[in-house]
This record gives sequence, structure tokens and C-alpha cells, in this order.
Amino acid sequence: MPRRPGRAAAKRAAAKLESTPRALEEIEDEVMPDADASDGGQQAEPEEQENEESGAEPEENQESDGPSAKSPTPPPQPVIRRRRLGRPPKNRPPDWDTLPIETPQRDPNDPPRRRGRGGWRGRGGRKGASYQPTQQTIDKEGNMMDIVDDEVALPEDPEGETKVDKNGNLQGGREYRCRTFTVAGRGNRLYMLSTEPARCVGFRDSYLFFTKHKRLYKIIVDDDEKRDMIEREIIPHSYKGRAIGIVTARSVFREFGALIIVGGKRIIDDYEVAKARAEGVVEGEIADPNDKFVEGEEYNKNQYVAWHGASAVYHSGAPSVPTQNGKIDIKKRRVNVTDVNWQLEHAREASRFNAEISAVRRSNLNGVYDVHTNMMQYPAIMQPTHARFEQVMDSSAPTGSARFPPLDTKIARNFKIVDAYMETPPAGISSAVYEQREVPSFLAEFQGLGAVSRDVLEELPSECREAFEKALDKENSWKSKWGPESTMTHRRPPIIDAAIVPYSKV
Repeated sequence: MPRRPGRAAAKRAAAKLESTPRALEEIEDEVMPDADASDGGQQAEPEEQENEESGAEPEENQESDGPSAKSPTPPPQPVIRRRRLGRPPKNRPPDWDTLPIETPQRDPNDPPRRRGRGGWRGRGGRKGASYQPTQQTIDKEGNMMDIVDDEVALPEDPEGETKVDKNGNLQGGREYRCRTFTVAGRGNRLYMLSTEPARCVGFRDSYLFFTKHKRLYKIIVDDDEKRDMIEREIIPHSYKGRAIGIVTARSVFREFGALIIVGGKRIIDDYEVAKARAEGVVEGEIADPNDKFVEGEEYNKNQYVAWHGASAVYHSGAPSVPTQNGKIDIKKRRVNVTDVNWQLEHAREASRFNAEISAVRRSNLNGVYDVHTNMMQYPAIMQPTHARFEQVMDSSAPTGSARFPPLDTKIARNFKIVDAYMETPPAGISSAVYEQREVPSFLAEFQGLGAVSRDVLEELPSECREAFEKALDKENSWKSKWGPESTMTHRRPPIIDAAIVPYSKV
């Protein structure tokens, strides 16, 4: 049996738990009477009593070491095992299966608590109702405005109110450049996905869209509204785990005016007309000259939808924020090819590739230095394929050329003068006629029109035969200018002097 504490230990613990000790000022000095001889016996009695009390404590401690017959051991209380989550422990106690399980003390009418960890769940944020602010900062100075009907309550423009109603419906035949829709539980008010007007006015994402335009109020839809939007095919099913932001169409029109209208014109389609006139805006000017709009045809609103190809703006070199003059300097251009523009884009890419090849070939015309031979290498198209030498007997005879005038006989007698003429074949002659290249033996005869057999020529009509004969005569006249090297290049067998190079005749 474990050692039970004695009564003396209980007294000491009670003394420690007494009230806060009094301050020294509150304690009064006790009056000390004069001691008499008769009091000697009385003073000795308390000392003996203290000794008796102090001596009784070890006796009680000794008695506490052994079992006490006055205080029997209480029976063990049954241990109630609580139901825990997860798998049971690997090392179970012997009485694990016999212990009673504690039932939860909870009102059965209360909704059940969800299991799992708290915190953020997925990309859609925390589940449940979110905090809806009642005010929002509208400028850098920190001025606050109330939020009424999911938009900032800004001062109204009398002339601008005639162009849009309270639900965001445009008047006067105007049309938004982005898709609009209603949201379940929010009445007939029109909304837009925040990413679509952001791309429409030149932003890459909705974060900068709301950061630069603080008068717009961003709304995060809940799960029920998101599920309804998926069923109506406003957003794809893959967006069910994302945080979807929307904005009222009326607030977007009040912020951007004609820029968000199909074919919008300044002041005519602006909401803040008085402010635009005070800034000196030209009335009737096109708000977005880069917008492709054809009157009488349906406007393509899907060009700003991410899953229809609008997200390609993330892969281009366009700036995140639109420039002031409206012109965007794109370093790397990537266009979404569709069944409408594929021919135009194919022609543009072919033209661009041809221009790059031409630039490379043009740079090669200046020659490429070869470090191994210490020579400038030029393309084969710049090298002559044939050579012909003609000797001029009278250098003083007229040449009929301003570039090569007649020479004085003294110069021709004392110096070797060589005039080089570059001659190109006439048009219509195949390159196989004048190019010197190695071909297989079975193709050696088919070098030009002369290889066409007579059987084929007899099948040609008279007009075609006449044109063929003219082309063949032109080809033969060109070939006749380039004979063997022994006659055309004035080459002859070398003269070997036997005194210098001895040889023996066979």
C-alpha cells in the first residue's frame, strides 16, 4: 500500500494555504509583562506540551507506514474509456475490450460537428458564411464609402443615369463587351466575372484590376451560388474548388464608361459625362481603337473568357497594366489560332520565317572567315560554274564599254591585263544545264531539254512543240559557249624540259 500522509503534514499544508500575511504596520507590539517567580512553573508547562506534540508526530508517521485499521482501502473505481478517433492503439491494456465506453453528453437536436482539421480548405477559402463589409476605401487618402446593393454608393451623374438602370441594364441599344448574368439569391441585378472586364480594359488579372480601381467592389460567391453558375454553364465544372470573384455590371460601366461598351464612343457612351467634358475629352472619339467591331455582326464576347483562349495573355510579353496611349509594345506575340484567322496567321508566320532566312543568307554574302585555312569562304551561289578565256589581239581597239576602255599598247606589252566578265544564264534555262554536280550514271543523260525523246515530242501540239523548240535552241546556244577546257580555257599539255625533269620513253 502507498504511504498515506499524516495529520501533521495536513496541518502544515493548511498553514501554507492561509490568507495573505498582514503587513508589518498592521501588527501591534504585544505588551510584555514583568516575569515573576511564580510564573516559572507555568512557562515550563507549555514547553513540555510542545515537546509532547513534536514527539507525537514521528509516532503518527510511523503508524502511517503500515496499514491502518481505522481507514480501510476504498474499492477501485471503474475506468471509463473515451472513444477516440482513428485506429485503436497497438499495445492495448488487458482490460481494453471490457472497459465501458463514455457516451457523448450532447443535445441530440444540435447539428453534428464536422470532423477533420480546421483552417483553409482548398482554393475556395474557408467554408461557410464570409464576412461582408459595409464600407470600402475608394482612394489613397483612405476615404470610406458605404456598400449598397453589392457596389460602392458613389454620387450619381444625372446624364449617366439615363444610360443604365439600377440593375445594370444598358439603355439606348448599348451592349456590354463582356458577358453578364444574374446570380441566384441576388435578384435581377447583372454581374460579370471579375477576370473578363479586367482583360477587356487591358489588365492581365483581376488583382490589379481591383487594386488600381478602388471604387469597384469585389464579391466572392459562396458554394450555392457557384453550383448554380456551374449548372448554367457560366463557369466550367473545374472551377468548383476556386474562389470566384464577381462584380456588378453597373459599377463597371460607371467606372469605365464607353471602354466597356461595344463600339463605345467617348461622352456619348460614358457615365460620368460632366467629368469627361471637364477633362477636355473629344466627343464621339472611339474609346478603344484596337477593339475589333463590325457593325451588323454579333460581337465576340468569348474573347475575354479564360477557357476560350483569353488566358494566352499570360504567355505574352504584354505589360500587366495598360499604357496611357493605348498602344501595347508586345515583345513576344502569341495569337490564338482559330478556324477564322488560321490562314492569315499562317501567311504571317511564313513571311516572318522567310525574312529571317533572307537576313541570314544576306549576312553570308559578305563571306565567312575560316580559321583553319585563314580564308574567306563564300557561298556556292556566288562562285562561277564555268570559265572561258578569250585573247584580245589589239588592246587599243574600241570595246564599247565605259567600264573597260581601250588600253595603250605600251601597257598591254609590258603588263598582263585580265578583264573579268560575269555572265548569267538567260531566264528559262534549268539549273541542271549549267551547274556542275555529280549525278548518278542513269541520270547523266537527263541534263536539260535535250534529254527529251522524240516520241514525247511527237505527241505535243504544234504550239507546245514550237515553244519547246525555242527553249531548246536557247539552251543549246548557252551550252555552246562552254566547251572543253582545252579550247575554251586555252589549256595545253605541259612542256617538260628533259634537262630539268628527266624521263624515259617506254
